[in-house]
Parts: sequence; C-alpha cells; structure tokens
Amino acid sequence: MFRGQYVHTIDGKGRTSLPSRFREVLRARGESQLVLTTGLDLCLIAYPLREWEAFEQRLARLPQFDNVVATVRRLCVSGAVECEVDRQGRILIAASLRQHAALEREVIWAGMGRNLELWSRSRFDKLRRDLLSDQARRQEVARRLAELGL
Repeated sequence: MFRGQYVHTIDGKGRTSLPSRFREVLRARGESQLVLTTGLDLCLIAYPLREWEAFEQRLARLPQFDNVVATVRRLCVSGAVECEVDRQGRILIAASLRQHAALEREVIWAGMGRNLELWSRSRFDKLRRDLLSDQARRQEVARRLAELGL
C-alpha cells in the first residue's frame, strides 16, 4: 500500500524522483512502471501498471454510452501515459500532464492506498488549508465517512 506524503522537485526536463518508500512498494509487487493520468482533480493519478489494467477492465464492463463513463474514459484513459521508473528512481512526466496539474518545481507525492497522486505543492497545501479552515466542509466529510461505515 502507498502511504504518506513526500515533497520532491521536477527538473527542467520534466523528471521527478519517485519517493524511495514508493519504489520499495513497486519493487515488492514486481513492477517498475507507473501509469500517470489525469482525473477529476487538478493533480495526476499514478497507478502501478497491474492496478491500472484492473481499473481499465472494470471500466470496460460499464455501459459504453453512459455519459459519466464516457467522461471518465476521456479524462483518465485518453490522458494515460506509461512511465518507466529509471535506475535513479525517476520518471519523466509528459508536458501535457505537467500542464494539467500545474506542476512546476516543487511537487507532493501523496500515497492513496492502491495508487498515488502527484500534486503541485502549492495546490496541495491550499487544498489542505481550505479543508481544515472550513468547519462545515469538515463536518460534511465526517458525516459521509460515517455513512460509509468509517
């Protein structure tokens, strides 16, 4: 499982290091590739290749002409790029993906369990500040988690 948050940088060529803890998780799974894609939030989502393939299989079983399913395909599948983790533990992030997530110098890798998110540090920090300063939103999240049994 991918857990934790790590601050890293992106170099001028669009490369960033995958945190060593996350590389260990990939290695333990026998994988060396991530699939990076866009989603509903202004960040990138990174899946180990097998996790991504399972997601695509679940998506393929959904109704083709459902508008929500089509939207997810347009955002996630069409934006997906396979990225090899190199010997130095780096991945190259396509310019279109960097643009979508407004990735510049500092980024945050956030473990999300089975997948990762890659955020602009300033966007992630703002998201966190906004959530923590909004009592009504925090209560809404707590209420929904209780509904889900957490």
